[in-house]
Amino acid sequence: MAEPVAGVGRFKANYAVERKIEPFYKGGKVQLDQTGQHLFCICGTRVNILDVASGAVLRSLEQEDQEDITAFDLSPDNEVLVTASRALLLAQWAWREGSITRLWKAVHTAPVATMAFDPTSTLLATGGCDGAVRVWDVVRHYGTHHFRGSPGVVHLVAFHPDPACLLLFSSAADTTIRAWSLQDQSCLAVMTAHYSAVTSLTFSADGHTMLSSGRDKICVVWDLRSHQATRTVPVFESVEAAVLLPEEPAPELGVKSKGLHFLTAGDQGLLRVWEAASGQCVYMQQQPPGPRQELTHCSLAHSANLLLTVTADHNLLLYETRSLQLQKQFAGYSEEVLDVRFLGPEDSHIVVASNSPSLKVFELQTMACQILHGHTDIVLALDVFRKGRLFASCAKDQSMCLWRMNKAGKVTRVAQGSGHTHSVGAVCCSRLKETFLVTGSQDCTVKVWPVPEALLSKGAAPDGGPVLLQAQATQRCHDKDINSVAIAPNDKLLATGSQDRTAKLWSLPQCQLLGIFSGHRRGLWCVQFSPMDQVLATASADGTVKLWALQDFSCLKTFEGHDASVLKVAFVSRGTQLLSSGSDGLLKLWTIKNNECVKTLDAHEDKVWGLHCSRLDDRALTGASDSCVILWKDVTEVEQAEEQARREEEVVKQQELDNLLHEKRYLRALGLAISLDRPHTVLTVIQAIRRDPEACEKLGATVLRLRRDQKEALLRFCVTWNTNSRHCHDAQAVLGVLLRHEPPEELLAYPGMQASLEALLPYTERHFQRLSRTLQAATFLDFLWHNMKLPTLPAAPSVAPSAL
Repeated sequence: MAEPVAGVGRFKANYAVERKIEPFYKGGKVQLDQTGQHLFCICGTRVNILDVASGAVLRSLEQEDQEDITAFDLSPDNEVLVTASRALLLAQWAWREGSITRLWKAVHTAPVATMAFDPTSTLLATGGCDGAVRVWDVVRHYGTHHFRGSPGVVHLVAFHPDPACLLLFSSAADTTIRAWSLQDQSCLAVMTAHYSAVTSLTFSADGHTMLSSGRDKICVVWDLRSHQATRTVPVFESVEAAVLLPEEPAPELGVKSKGLHFLTAGDQGLLRVWEAASGQCVYMQQQPPGPRQELTHCSLAHSANLLLTVTADHNLLLYETRSLQLQKQFAGYSEEVLDVRFLGPEDSHIVVASNSPSLKVFELQTMACQILHGHTDIVLALDVFRKGRLFASCAKDQSMCLWRMNKAGKVTRVAQGSGHTHSVGAVCCSRLKETFLVTGSQDCTVKVWPVPEALLSKGAAPDGGPVLLQAQATQRCHDKDINSVAIAPNDKLLATGSQDRTAKLWSLPQCQLLGIFSGHRRGLWCVQFSPMDQVLATASADGTVKLWALQDFSCLKTFEGHDASVLKVAFVSRGTQLLSSGSDGLLKLWTIKNNECVKTLDAHEDKVWGLHCSRLDDRALTGASDSCVILWKDVTEVEQAEEQARREEEVVKQQELDNLLHEKRYLRALGLAISLDRPHTVLTVIQAIRRDPEACEKLGATVLRLRRDQKEALLRFCVTWNTNSRHCHDAQAVLGVLLRHEPPEELLAYPGMQASLEALLPYTERHFQRLSRTLQAATFLDFLWHNMKLPTLPAAPSVAPSAL
């Protein structure tokens, strides 16, 4: 193996989470504030508040009951947010501070399905699954009205825009619209025109006209003075939302007169503008490539001049109202993330393939999102060419696509290739130059696709759509699905990994078999060439990573540590270490030289399908089935610097401590030892104090002058010392000082005092029993000594000097 180059290939020791892209919207209501700066959306038990400019989640609001949020609404003055949970509780929030100002029972007997504020922001209407409509005064904090008579779930409530009218409209499962008078506390009218669920109610500026939309493919214009339908407009799609446009000309939307015009969003996935008077469609949005995505929500923020739409796969799109120019895109929920890659010459962007036909590109600095359409089925794999602007994707639709990112960060599809007869699950781009790419499929074949030079020339843009690529070579490689393909750094070798438990080595571009790597007990998920050595790494469903020699196809090393399938493997630290991810949700960092697992990183909760390392080798990117994408940062040097600084600080403090003890400045010495949080060092100081001729007075004076937190730490250390008979005298001396001079109430107020007492008592009793036994033995010995009658020793005989 190649040794690391000094200063470049240092071994890594740890990664830390730098950024986490999590789902923030999983379906349900979405609302823009009137300024268009904040976006509110439901995500399970939370309401998330997004900053529209940056796409960052500013706050995440969760009720105390931690139940799913069923409905919410923001007041027209943007001050009050009210949420309803499955626990039948309503919470009123000061949302900028993230605090609940009031919590009360909804009184409904089933969860609240919808709610709406009146124009004055003082009244709140709630519609429940119990068929009841209730009105609340959120300023004076009491319920004002309770309307019954709606069969089934009330899924829509809306106040009349003129607060003087005191009118409330609701719709329930019977497809009718009911008008309720707050003044008379009665139902004024039951408006019947729809034959399916009513999905939205919107009002004209003068308050005389209301527009309703439904899943029966019609929109109805109502005269609110007579409560009669004046016009029924067939829109030929199941409409989820309709909004009335401002009554002013908008030529770009086909609005040329001042009459009533409205915009619809529904199951065709396109925004369309209709003229109410004639019932004609005057504008239709252009169909984006890829499968049709149903629109589930549409709302207008008049003062911000923004239109918000939501697609069925939880993408949020913001348009400029007058021209329907796309302003912002947000990916609310990615479901299962299948692959991730860094993009751009400086890894400024990332591309994410999730359980969807569309790709998501995020700019890391601003988190701005682009949603790319081109495939017609789920995208399975990604790879990026060396320069970082051109990348490839492959999908279940049996095709592969080439995409290019321009200097402004905008991504377009430039080429497409098809020819496989089954899902394409693996793709790899050439390493030296942007000349070709290889795809592997469930049809057991690989295809080599040359990249036309026209796509590589600067400024060249495909006119009339993406270029169609033709496969240069096709080779049947395995007997089962091909899960991974890898191209060697010199572009002359190809490795394939398959479900048939083998990896194979091929020469390029002819795809001639050179050898077979066999030894895994299960199918292979990933193959990777070392950037420095003639070595191949394979990751398998048998839970191991193996290294193979390209010369003789022998297994060099096996790394065991994952509890389940290893899904991805990558070389880091100039080929001296490996990073692997598994279906156990773990990332493991391995040092190849000694087969050691240096670090296990646990931040995902499900299978980690995607793993990619940055070109500077200082960051890693992972994507998993838990819908999270995590950006990891190499913190080895930072941690080593911190450790070095900590050691130096400890040396300095130890020297200072020695000096203080030598100078008999016991108070500062004891405080310093406690701040180091080293019980043995504190014990050394206590023993030094007790060796002093005036030990009792000095120990008491020193301990009592400590701060309360220092006394608490000292008591905690005493518990440890007291377990050892060699140190128990020091512990008992400190305890004696505290018990004699500290009031019991103050001692009991120490945190953890109860546990400390429980730990001190048994050992203290044991020490006293041992002392009692020693005292008894000493007393008995003394008694024996004084009562023994020693016989008189005979005088020693004198010896003549001559005998010596």
